[in-house]
Amino acid sequence: MQNISTIAAICTGHGGAIAVLRVSGKDALNITSKIFKPLNCNLNLESNAKANHLYNGFIVDDNGNEIDRVVISVYLAPHSYTGENIIEISCHASSYIQKEILSLLIKKGAEMAKPGEFTRRAFQNHKMDLSQAEAVADLIASKSKAEHDIAVNQMRGGITQEIKRLRNLLLKFTSLMELELDFSEEDVEFADRSQLKSILKETENYLDRLVNSFKHGNAIKNGIPVAICGEPNAGKSTLLNALLNDERAIVSDIPGTTRDTLEDFLNIDGVTYRLIDTAGIRLTDDQIEKLGIDRAKNAISKAEIVIIVLNPQKDLLKQFSEIIPNDFSTEKIIAVVNKSDICNNIDVSTLPKGINIIKISAKLKTNLEELFSMISKLGNINYSQDEVILTNIRHYEIFSRALESINRAETALESGLSGEFVSQDIRDALRNFAEITGDEITTDEVLGNIFKNFCIGK
Repeated sequence: MQNISTIAAICTGHGGAIAVLRVSGKDALNITSKIFKPLNCNLNLESNAKANHLYNGFIVDDNGNEIDRVVISVYLAPHSYTGENIIEISCHASSYIQKEILSLLIKKGAEMAKPGEFTRRAFQNHKMDLSQAEAVADLIASKSKAEHDIAVNQMRGGITQEIKRLRNLLLKFTSLMELELDFSEEDVEFADRSQLKSILKETENYLDRLVNSFKHGNAIKNGIPVAICGEPNAGKSTLLNALLNDERAIVSDIPGTTRDTLEDFLNIDGVTYRLIDTAGIRLTDDQIEKLGIDRAKNAISKAEIVIIVLNPQKDLLKQFSEIIPNDFSTEKIIAVVNKSDICNNIDVSTLPKGINIIKISAKLKTNLEELFSMISKLGNINYSQDEVILTNIRHYEIFSRALESINRAETALESGLSGEFVSQDIRDALRNFAEITGDEITTDEVLGNIFKNFCIGK
């Protein structure tokens, strides 16, 4: 695909000493040459600049005034990120300098890049497929090692490689089955049904694993939800502050201070946890507090890990029973007996078997390392760097539809239906595969929706 316009944008965020501006398009060298004065007088960006080389010089305005001394990086089509000519300008990170250079580039003919436009051009110019392009955004947004590993694997084509292999096998068989229709009167079979069954089963197993991986992938991407619950004044907000090592929540001796859920993120061993401080659960006539309690119960029901903070000055089992539903899985519960600094000889034997129990002082931050270890153990998500895990809701929905199509094809094959019906279901799955890689996504509206959440400059 040929893009007529040449685009420019600041690619680096705030902070640091150096900033980078990127220019991409057929006129990238021409536009940059109008504002770049090289130290080497023999250099002309348009005529003799070499690909993958760096050049020193100054950015100058229309009056010849020097804006900054910079380094220019040259990448020539098609061997660049976007597949177009690219110039990257490394300058000092002064916001004034960056804006002046960008303003000069636009004045000389460049257009301001839209969010994700560089990566969109890379996709449109076949430098990467759509799943790899989406992984770029995931990599930029990654907040943990787990998110980073998954995004890098997808950028390497982790999904694409397997999909292409299965796609080629299915396409071969559906073509043979459709060829049979031309010889229907002669009762000829070109496609080996037993081999097709084997391929369909292999495809089903792969898609089923991918679809099921979304639960873990979504937790990795958005943080494993950890609900902190308990009675009022049990020390929930104090515990949240202690875990985050920050005064994130208001702490008060007045019961019912927390009226709504309060969330923040905690990283343990490369995995992100979404801590949810909830309202104290008790009987009350306060309508606003009741809303907070309802949200607390909802957070408990959806959490992967539940930390119930118990007050040792009251009956531990009674507190536990009034907050945790009877049918709740004990395996993901951590009973934190707080205030161990003022209560001695705390008897925890009355608590249900199978739950994790720890005595701490949230106020003095004692035994927090042991609590971190418990959270990490319960939230452990086993994955390898080469394993494909879905984190993208678009991918999850598409693969779910593809799985349904493959299941229908298997049923049709087992029922002895005409190859026409089997072929149709396989082609439905193939269309879904194409949506993952972007082979059938052509409208600006769909692409715009996918790239709208990218940052400008990428």
